[in-house]
Amino acid sequence: MESTTLQRDDHGRLALVLADGSRHDDVHPVRAFPLSDPGGALSLVGVDGRELLWIEDPAMLPAAMRGLIDEELGARDFMPEIHALLAVSTFSTPSDWTVETDRGRHVLTLNAEEDIRHLPDGRLLVTDRHGIAFVIPRPAALDRRSRRLLERFL
Repeated sequence: MESTTLQRDDHGRLALVLADGSRHDDVHPVRAFPLSDPGGALSLVGVDGRELLWIEDPAMLPAAMRGLIDEELGARDFMPEIHALLAVSTFSTPSDWTVETDRGRHVLTLNAEEDIRHLPDGRLLVTDRHGIAFVIPRPAALDRRSRRLLERFL
């Protein structure tokens, strides 16, 4: 891995130079398990979607390489955290939820109860009708009113 380098090109995109000297422009990091192990293994893929480099433990990467990967993932990852459920339109689905997130107030539409998934670490993943994933990091830590509203859908 020491002879493999990752850098930004003149256009701000990631460029990967492998140990064999081959250069690959416009590469993208993809998490292997984005929900169950977001800090774990990842792959660098080319523009054709093919894997160029498998990284089993990103924590073992040189700091500069890890920093570039974290920047790129941070720019692409969008998973607001729900801190409170303020209102629901109905207790059947589809249902409009007014929620307070770490990015402000938002109204999302829950199409089906199956759009709320329990993750292995105890978090809840709520996917709205547009495919945007919201996370509830600690459901038990929600205020009482939010927990009561949420329980009607679980």
